[in-house]
Amino acid sequence: MIDNQELTKINSETVTRKTLKEITEPVADNLSEFRSFFKETIRSDVFLLDQIINYLLRQKGKELRPTLVFMTANLFGNINQRSYIAATMIELLHTATLIHDDVVDEADTRRGFVSINKIWKNKAGVLLGDYLLSKGLLISLENKEYDLLEVQSRAVQKMSEGELRQLKTAGLFNMTEERYFQIISEKTASLISTCCECGAVSATDDEDMHTLMREIGMCIGIAFQIRDDLFDYGVYDVGKPTRNDIQERKVTLPLIKAFEHAPKRKAAHIRALMKKRKKSSKNVDEIVEFVHENGGMEYAKKSMYEYANKAIEGLSTLPPSSARQDFVDLIHFVITRKK
Repeated sequence: MIDNQELTKINSETVTRKTLKEITEPVADNLSEFRSFFKETIRSDVFLLDQIINYLLRQKGKELRPTLVFMTANLFGNINQRSYIAATMIELLHTATLIHDDVVDEADTRRGFVSINKIWKNKAGVLLGDYLLSKGLLISLENKEYDLLEVQSRAVQKMSEGELRQLKTAGLFNMTEERYFQIISEKTASLISTCCECGAVSATDDEDMHTLMREIGMCIGIAFQIRDDLFDYGVYDVGKPTRNDIQERKVTLPLIKAFEHAPKRKAAHIRALMKKRKKSSKNVDEIVEFVHENGGMEYAKKSMYEYANKAIEGLSTLPPSSARQDFVDLIHFVITRKK
């Protein structure tokens, strides 16, 4: 048996020794079956659509969202047909939003591949995203999964609100910590929360457990996004720095907190650099140095650990099991990953 003390909290000294493959091993067979289920679901007899879908299927990500669905279902019993439907609906939604995001951002690549909008142009990208969304609706209706549809519809609403809120805030350049957490809760964490809630819905009728897993998923999602935001300013312990947010003028938690701690004149100078549409490598290095010198990284990491540990505390209320420990291992990976 696994007791509560083995639900290890996460801090700056935590090292995840397991690889993603090792962590997902408990649901490896389910993920394999899911891939076949997903592939069959999105097949089309429209030649161009099928051609794009085949290209899309080659772009395999971490499969974090279906993994969360299956690991949650394991907490409350066995993974079943409803779990596969839930995971497929979420993956359809997630993939559609990524494709639409690439169109909006005029992205050239996705997961190391040339983006769909770059190859087949924006119209095809928008239509493919719409097709995937419609498939998600159909699979829920065909299987009379109205509860799953309701949960995921709320996520779509929140994700859209978060995107629009970020768009407005970016234009005004007045991001605050409160707004930041509201945006990432809606834009990123709402879908991860939905994964956990839908996994619970697929395996138990206990509404208290649905609520618990929704809250746990929200904490995981917030921690996940903070980890992503740390990458932009990272050295050594947070993986290869990307600097994409800096170039795109996105103000995230490390920079927000650095502004609060820095002398006003220096903060005003960095704010002016951030507003530049094209930044030199020297500009970027100066912004990164500013964040490190003014406590931005430390504060963001602390916040990330706090949300991850809230999720672990929530899990500690569940009966001890190997499934519970597997879930904790996944949380450890989410916030210590290098990419």
